[in-house]
Amino acid sequence: MMRTSSIRSQEDPLSLAIRPPPEESDSDRQVRLQHEAEARRISERIDEELRFEREKLKKAKSDVKVIPSSLVPHLLLLGQAESGKSTLQKQFQLMYSPASLESERMSWRTVVYFNVVRSIKKILTTLEAFDDMDDGTDSQSTLERQELGDFLPPRASSSATPSVHSSQIGVALSPPSPISPTSPSSPSRGSTAISDLRRRLLPLTNTEPQLADRLSGGVSVSGSGKGEVYVRSGWQARTIQKGQKLLGRHSKRSAPEDELTIERPGTALSVIDADPLVDDVARMLEQSREDIRTLWDHQVVRSLVTSRKLKLDEWSEFFLNDVARISARNYVPSTDDILHARIQTMGVAEHIFDVDIHGKTVTWHLFDVGGARGQRHTWVPYFDDANAIIFVSPISAFDQYLEEDPRTNRIDDSLQLFTQICSNQLLKKVHLVLFLSRPFQASVSHGRFGLKVPFTDKTDILRKKLERGLSVSKYILSYGDRPNEYESVVQYFRAHFLQVHRRNNENRRVLYTHLTNVVDTKATQSIIGNVRDSIFRGYLQSAALV
Repeated sequence: MMRTSSIRSQEDPLSLAIRPPPEESDSDRQVRLQHEAEARRISERIDEELRFEREKLKKAKSDVKVIPSSLVPHLLLLGQAESGKSTLQKQFQLMYSPASLESERMSWRTVVYFNVVRSIKKILTTLEAFDDMDDGTDSQSTLERQELGDFLPPRASSSATPSVHSSQIGVALSPPSPISPTSPSSPSRGSTAISDLRRRLLPLTNTEPQLADRLSGGVSVSGSGKGEVYVRSGWQARTIQKGQKLLGRHSKRSAPEDELTIERPGTALSVIDADPLVDDVARMLEQSREDIRTLWDHQVVRSLVTSRKLKLDEWSEFFLNDVARISARNYVPSTDDILHARIQTMGVAEHIFDVDIHGKTVTWHLFDVGGARGQRHTWVPYFDDANAIIFVSPISAFDQYLEEDPRTNRIDDSLQLFTQICSNQLLKKVHLVLFLSRPFQASVSHGRFGLKVPFTDKTDILRKKLERGLSVSKYILSYGDRPNEYESVVQYFRAHFLQVHRRNNENRRVLYTHLTNVVDTKATQSIIGNVRDSIFRGYLQSAALV
């Protein structure tokens, strides 16, 4: 019977187990020694890996002292609807995650088409509201005669004849030199009846509800504007997926998913129009290109825009000025198109970026929120974890009112909203960055005979409004008799926001203020870099490390 060793035994059980047998041969001994050497090598490698993991853990703990885990950057983009928050988010994406912007580039084609179609529909609706349809006894509408009268010389406009005929317009507006057939002032373009244009553009404008449904997924938001389209986070992928499903119903073969994205800038796509709806809209845009240009260049429309009877957003004019490129059959949205594309966010969309801060990679969480009044209640749950807020206010909108409340001036609403943010107890220690947004508008000049020449300049919309004679005091009564000049207006609005911050700044936090155009990539990304560094310095101060 085998006896087990006791705790007082002089023999080590492990030594007994590994002791070589007495009858071991030389060859067996060599094999045993090789096995033991291999076992030692494996054991030493494991020990080395454990040592490396201990060092890594120790280093990670020391890193936490530099950037505390409780201060992982959570940035909120706040501001009213149409203030430029989503455009600023795209600039972050372009700067820190350009590949993700490339992967969703084609989904923005639907948004651009929707913007163009909606702009055309708004122009035609405005014209109809001014009773551009006459009793049918004249080829021109009442509005056309009224507006074109402003362009006629005194002798022609004082004629006893009540109507202005197409031939008269051509003569009255023609310069002494020959007129190009593409000139907006020529009879073929300037005298085209708007009723004819409406009839020919009707199939295109009728696609607006379908495009809106494609983008929103059929979701409507009550009480948040008039007929606006809202999208939820991830709409880009859903738009493409829905188009693929519909394509499968209309063709024997569905397009592969990898044919719907762009791998590199400038890469040609093998399948561009994978969505039957978008394909149809693209085809109609191509066929209606000249009619759209005729409508946009029409003397009546130009007169209404100049007199402010027709108010279009800067993105509308951006796309209509470049409709020839956008209506091309192989159109792929440029980065500039994506930055100008207009669509409203519903709820809160989270975007994650890896940001290099002084040689250390820090993951930032950026939250883009819906700015309409009916969406602002969704902001509150994100206040607890917020480290910094970027508040965007469009100071060029001093003459505009909220879509959801036409009685409220947009500047007044922005100041009230900023007051609520500064005074909120949950945000007392949050770093604040203020973007006073001043959008730019592409300038399109007319060369000889009225021919359009490619625009190379961009005009500050605020400056353009002031130069056109719009009085700030007419819309902002507190502006009083101050000079209606650019620098004075900018400083006035900036001072108001700074005053709101001072009144609600118990913790003496710094307000970083920037005057910029969020569509300007170079300038905006430079500011983003400054914001990144200032927030990082704030982290160090919060952690008592500087």
